[in-house]
Amino acid sequence: APGNVRQMHQSLHHIVADAAWSDAALLREVREQVLPAMTRRHKLLAWIVDDTGFPKKGIHSVGVTRQYCGQVGKQENCRIAVSVSVATEQASLPVRYQLYLPENWAADRDRRKKAAVPEEIRFQTKPAIALDQIRSLCEEGVDRGVVLADGAYGNHHGFREELEKLELAYVVGIQSSTTVWPPGTAPLPPKPRKSMGRPAQLLRRDQHHQPLSVLELALCLSPGDLRRVSWREGTRGTMHSRFACLRVRIAHRDVWRKEPHPEQWLLIEWPREEKEPTKYWLSNLSESIPLRRLVL
Repeated sequence: APGNVRQMHQSLHHIVADAAWSDAALLREVREQVLPAMTRRHKLLAWIVDDTGFPKKGIHSVGVTRQYCGQVGKQENCRIAVSVSVATEQASLPVRYQLYLPENWAADRDRRKKAAVPEEIRFQTKPAIALDQIRSLCEEGVDRGVVLADGAYGNHHGFREELEKLELAYVVGIQSSTTVWPPGTAPLPPKPRKSMGRPAQLLRRDQHHQPLSVLELALCLSPGDLRRVSWREGTRGTMHSRFACLRVRIAHRDVWRKEPHPEQWLLIEWPREEKEPTKYWLSNLSESIPLRRLVL
């Protein structure tokens, strides 16, 4: 309606801000129309978990607070939305999108009432929001892809564990301080049974048998353990770096377990010009997957 822009703008604003409509239903409708066209020639490969920061100057927009904002690369006054997108080699489509409500907002009744935050909205961490989104996609039967996420999500053991329960493959970022058992090692078995009392059931460590951080493990690598991998054309030519992949067991709270965590891939990126590795990922993809495919 080019001749009636102002009135149409007000009407649209009313629909978005005040009318009873479902953003989830809208996203579902978009997905049902767009995804078949996306996957007509290209297979769906990934579910990408991410969050987006929206810098804000004021204090009244729902969810606004001082927190890390990816757009500016530092702590800033902003809002954050958690999303899951499905992707092929050629395109991606957001299929879940939810505003993150910080704890200081969720606990402030007056602020919530003034901003009309629904009663059912409660504080959730960003990984918890993402898991709810992923579960709903599984329930709706969306074609599955490898779940990709950075360390803000992948560093949470519970996030990775839930993906395992949902039988989803993943490649997720982790911090350099994450502890693992190096290839071929695992926690000690339970103590031998004594003549009296219940048999021990929990795994053990001792002074000489401890896991390593992924940084410590990476620093044990020799130059021959790292391979150059190229993946696509960037603005400065073909993108490439050095990588190593190792079969490890995560060490998270395994002294409270009866069996070690299963083996999985630890992928390490160590650019030639850097003094130490820059990125780490964990993946439950097949043991037979080639390094290049794991990187891509």
